[in-house]
Amino acid sequence: MMFHTLDVVVLNTDLPNHGLRRGDLGTVVEIYKPTGLEVEFVTVSGRTKALVTLAAPDVRAVSDDDLVAVRPVSGAA
Repeated sequence: MMFHTLDVVVLNTDLPNHGLRRGDLGTVVEIYKPTGLEVEFVTVSGRTKALVTLAAPDVRAVSDDDLVAVRPVSGAA
């Protein structure tokens, strides 16, 4: 799948070093050719939790069947 800047994406895998879990929502903030993405994950209040460079297969596009949930995180960046 081709992603664009500001696309909302869903994390496909846990990233415990960043406090992220599979299913967390992020926003593509930069694209690195051929398949790299810089994705920002934020808390509901807008604080950045993590800014992570990922490969395109590490995320997927959101779908109409996705349900948004809220969970607490510790130590927002």
